Amino acid sequence: MIYLPDTHYVLWSLFKPDEIADTVRQILENDTDTKLISGISLWEISLKYALGKLELGGTDPSEILDILFESGFSVAELESHLLATYHNLPRKNDHRDPFDRLLIWQAITSGYTLITHDKAIDQYRADGLQLLLS
Repeated sequence: MIYLPDTHYVLWSLFKPDEIADTVRQILENDTDTKLISGISLWEISLKYALGKLELGGTDPSEILDILFESGFSVAELESHLLATYHNLPRKNDHRDPFDRLLIWQAITSGYTLITHDKAIDQYRADGLQLLLS
């Protein structure tokens, strides 16, 4: 299976592993499943760091990619087709986070299982999202 953790899980895996549910920890630590980090999450981390909205414990955002590679992640690059078709993701009144919505669209169009703690994302299952909510 191919898993795409949202940005919270990416940050938790690096800085707060105790926040990760046991079911997700087993997935992130096994070698049989593919774990991807989205370019969207890398962009979100870098942007929020630059704006002073995110502290990385002395780590620079540019170092995160190498740390993730060492942890067994691969990168899910942003493809132009994904960006050009993003408008097809239905709007939800109670969920407008642009980073999450783009991660959701990437997971739907690529057949990835999104890992998140955000219960509001559950409503996208009806739109084809494979989801591990914990």
